[in-house]
Amino acid sequence: MTGPGVSAAPGRALAGAVVTCLAGAGLVLYAAGRDWAVEVTGRPAPLPAVEVARTGADVLPWLPAVALVGLAGTGAVLATRGLARRLVGALLAVLGVAMAAGGLTVLLTGAGPAGPTTDSTVSAPQWPVATVVGAVLLAAGGSVTALRSRHWPAMGARYERSRSGGDGSGPGADGRAAGLGGRTSRSTLDAWNALDRGEDPTDDDPVADR
Repeated sequence: MTGPGVSAAPGRALAGAVVTCLAGAGLVLYAAGRDWAVEVTGRPAPLPAVEVARTGADVLPWLPAVALVGLAGTGAVLATRGLARRLVGALLAVLGVAMAAGGLTVLLTGAGPAGPTTDSTVSAPQWPVATVVGAVLLAAGGSVTALRSRHWPAMGARYERSRSGGDGSGPGADGRAAGLGGRTSRSTLDAWNALDRGEDPTDDDPVADR
């Protein structure tokens, strides 16, 4: 016999994995829109150098698209079950690893190759770091989904259970409807019999009126 806590554990695990993946992919997408680096292009004197801010999407053009796929995959975790859900979890883990590698590469090697008159330096390292953190969260949530989602509930399972037992369309619905119809027929027959006896069928206590 399983108690309420045991039966609710898979649902909590599903919610935790979904929230983790959602937070991770969302953090990466947000970080990709922030300024990561400043590209400085030198010009002949006396002209000053030109500075251009570069966002994470400029440094890693594929990053926003992969983060969006991660968000969509998080929704797919809720909508799928069984093997399909585990495959989605594995995909999310791979996406997380790829984005973490991209963020670490920028932190370690810089925002891009330097040219003869151009230099690009990371001016806001917190955003590549945020990308790595979000990517790790996505990879962790995806890994848990791929390895432990076998017994997690599906999105429509509760609705299907309620339809089968609680809304009048289950196996006992015909019996309940038949009993209600029988009671209605008997009450109608009693009203006709009361009229035949000269009694008021709407009177709750016909004996007291006599």
